[in-house]
Amino acid sequence: MSISPSQCRAARALVDLDQNGLAERASVSRGVVIDFEKGRRTPGTNNLAAIKAALEAAGITFLADGDVSTGPGVSIRK
Repeated sequence: MSISPSQCRAARALVDLDQNGLAERASVSRGVVIDFEKGRRTPGTNNLAAIKAALEAAGITFLADGDVSTGPGVSIRK
């Protein structure tokens, strides 16, 4: 499952991570995170997977379209 820019922003907010912190945890440049979240470009497969994995390691669960009635989303594990 791929993630959207809005899911990335929401996930960061839930775990109180700024763009620098996410970039560091995902081992990608801050520019990759900024451009992705602004919808300027979609990161390459490896970078996107690293961003998703970093957020999941921080406690985020990504919800696919259909998991919630409003569409794709994010949740934080307890």
